[in-house]
Amino acid sequence: MILESLYFFLPGFLANMAPILLRWIPFGGKPIHEKLFGSHKTWRGLFVAILAGGLVFWLQQWLYSAGFQDWALIDYADFPWYFGFLQGAGVILGDLVKSFYKRKQGIKPGNPWWGWDQLDFVAGGLVAGFLVYVPPIETVLVLVVLSPILHLLTNNIGYLLKIKKSRF
Repeated sequence: MILESLYFFLPGFLANMAPILLRWIPFGGKPIHEKLFGSHKTWRGLFVAILAGGLVFWLQQWLYSAGFQDWALIDYADFPWYFGFLQGAGVILGDLVKSFYKRKQGIKPGNPWWGWDQLDFVAGGLVAGFLVYVPPIETVLVLVVLSPILHLLTNNIGYLLKIKKSRF
């Protein structure tokens, strides 16, 4: 169940990481709205998150049709092609909503907001995905419990690889 849940949300996880991993792209680096979301939320990040979610889901559909069905929580062959784009959009919109409230609380861009920083993208990705599919409660619980751990782990790896400026 754990691997199935993580595999199901793989488009969301990679959509969440895409803005940082692809920040070298030379266009779209303008903030969406610096006052509302901070300087770190850019048009490039919005675009690459949605695209990454869609591409990962497309790859999952292709793998499913090629016989890779052991980790599948869903029948990828019968799912709409846009599900990954939807999950990616939800992930980045969840992050934008959290950033809006961080600014309202006076928390500076890049500074941590414990709990919210680790779950905003999961909540957004799941809620957007609910338009197509509501996963079992066990899947949601696995994602809510493991995502903060994975988020902290990947942030620390990014910091050690000098991809991120801070551990959190």
